[in-house]
Parts: sequence; C-alpha cells; structure tokens
Amino acid sequence: MASFKTAVLASLAGAAAARSVPANVQSLYNSIVSQGSCRSPLATGFYSSDGDGGTTSYCGDHLADYGIVYLQGTNGRLANMDIDCDGIQGGPADDGRCGDSGDTQDVTAFSDTVRGYGTGQRDLDANAHPYVVFGNEGSGNWDTWDPQSVGVEPLSVMAVVCNNQLIYGVWGDTNGDDGDFPVVGEASISLATACFGESINGNNGHDQTDVLYIAFTGSSAVPGARGASWNAQDYNDFENSISALGDSLVARIGTTGGGDPGNGGGGDPGNGGSGGDCSWEGHCAGASCGSDDDCSDDLTCSNGFCGGSPPSGGNGGGNGGGSSGDCSWEGHCAGASCGSDDDCSDDLTCSNGFCGGSSGGNSGGGGSNNCSWAGHCAGASCGSDDDCSDDLFCSNGRCTN
Repeated sequence: MASFKTAVLASLAGAAAARSVPANVQSLYNSIVSQGSCRSPLATGFYSSDGDGGTTSYCGDHLADYGIVYLQGTNGRLANMDIDCDGIQGGPADDGRCGDSGDTQDVTAFSDTVRGYGTGQRDLDANAHPYVVFGNEGSGNWDTWDPQSVGVEPLSVMAVVCNNQLIYGVWGDTNGDDGDFPVVGEASISLATACFGESINGNNGHDQTDVLYIAFTGSSAVPGARGASWNAQDYNDFENSISALGDSLVARIGTTGGGDPGNGGGGDPGNGGSGGDCSWEGHCAGASCGSDDDCSDDLTCSNGFCGGSPPSGGNGGGNGGGSSGDCSWEGHCAGASCGSDDDCSDDLTCSNGFCGGSSGGNSGGGGSNNCSWAGHCAGASCGSDDDCSDDLFCSNGRCTN
C-alpha cells in the first residue's frame, strides 16, 4: 500500500510540474541567454557555482519595463539550483531526502510573517512549499543584497524556468554566511523535485547554470494570508493555490509598463518629470506607486502615480476594459490605480486605491457599498475568489463584481 501511495504522489507531482513555458517567458529566457550578461546589474559578485568566479548578478535589465528581477551570470549562463531544506523538519511531506543535507536550519527568513498569517503554520516546510532562496545577507567580506530595496516583497510569488517547465514558488528565504563566498541559485527541495525529479536530495542539486529565477516587484505579487494555502501539507496543494496569481504576474513580461498598480516596477523609466533628475530608475515621474516610498528623490505619490500623473501616452497599469465592459479612458479602467472616482473611466468607482465596480453595482466592495474584508475589496489583487470580500470574485488577478 505504501508503494502505491508513493507512486500516486509522484504522479501528481509530475503533473503539477508539467506547466509549459509561455511564449512571452520563453522569449525572455532566450533573450537573456543570447545577451550573455546583465547590462544593468543591481548587485554583482555572487557565485552560482564554485568555479564561476563570482560573476553572477541580480539583474535589473527589465526592472523598469516589466517589474522583474532575476539572476544572470556571464557568457549566457543563468543560475544553478542547489537544494534548501530549511524550515519545518519532519512534516507529513518529508520523505527523508533532506537528511543528506549538511546545512539545514530549522527556520526560514520570513517565519514570523508565515506565523502571523494565523493559519496555524509556524514556518515554511521545504518539502511542501516551493520557495526560492533570493537575496544575500552576510558580514565581513560577504556581498549582500536585499531584494526589498527594489520593491520585491517577502513571500511574494516567483516564477522559475527549469527543465523546460514553468514552476511557481514564493520568495521564502535568503542566503546567509554559510561558506567562503556569497552564493545564489537555491530553492526548496519540493520546488527542485518538481523541476528535476526525485533524484534530487539535500546534497544533490542541479549543477547546470540554466535555471531562470524571476522575482516580481510590488504588493500585488504577495498572496497574503488568504491568497495561498500556507498550511498545505504537500507541494501540489500549495503550488496550485498560487498558480492563478503567478499567471497574472508572468503576463507582465513582454508588456511595456508591465508593473502592477501600487508597485515601483513599472512605468516610464526615462522620465524625470517635474521632480528633476531621477536617481531610482523605474520610480520616476509617471511610474505607478502605492506610497511616496515608491517614488524617486523628492517625487510624491499622488493618484497612484509618482508626480501625480501617468506617463504620457501610457496606460498606467489599467487592464484595458476590466469587468465593466468597454472602457473609454485608457489607463483608468478596472484595476487601474486611483485617488478618487474622478480617476476612473465611465461608471467605475475608486475603492481601496483601484478602479472597481460601477457605482450602481451590487454589494461586495464597490465604491458606494460596504466591503467587510479590508484590503480585499473591488480592485484588490487576488489569486482566487477566496481572496475577495463578500460576493466579489477574482478576475484577471483583481477582485471585481
């Protein structure tokens, strides 16, 4: 009976892992490899493998246009996939393969946040949660870099291209002082298994530098307490719970200004606007924002944009029509950021900073109706209907009615 159960679980894991790489993501992957090396490194000097000379970078080539950050080496190399087994030990999904790891911690970087979600889950479990180790903490001669410095938020959804598949995970841990040089390219054993099969274990990862790790900027990349099955006991349940949000995030790639409303990743990278010089690319006048902290220099966030207005000719993160039918004011459609109803097209209303349902709509979070679950009203980011208040539902990554 045990062998039958093992076979079934292996089959399910294989089915969940077999998501094909979308054309836009494959095009990005190919262009990064053919380019050879990062042109706009956010931080460099990291090692994906012992012999690469510390030439791997956190790359910001597409931070401004797509709102993404990824790891890139030189000469067409990306990153490898070492195995992380940190977090909860001995849970239901633990099949013993982590026992070969000589470097396992019983806590991940964001355990306090996981515990604070109130689901009964005290931390991530590497055997059940597909997470990526991203960012570097260190001391002495170690190079450090915090993804939050460019708007990537803890426990946000990440996309991983590996073995000709697309896998969704979360940013769940950071690289620490565990060697003689700063390393990158590491993921939980459940994510690695989905990519490369059960030959993976705590001391046997994927050495080839052909894995693309993509992090997304902005709060809409974070599933939050109810946007993911944090207390899931196996990989399939958790990965499936974030797949809708992952799909909405990868749709940014290949679309100019692809950052979401409320993040610092999209917008007009070259517009210094009324704020004068702009030292934080992607956060200049016209970039979408959720607060003044998302804007460069002395710019302020007004009406969802740095400097108070969208880039000339841009759509400011709107969805081109949303759930309310035709949208006559591009950039102000359902899902666009707003400061008042006047910022929303046609009969849309402004709710929780986003254009949502019509003013005469039914209950469930529209601008003129009560919303019983703050932060999950019309226009809020979502991965499923469960992320939306009352009778709202999740459409194209936004709660709507």
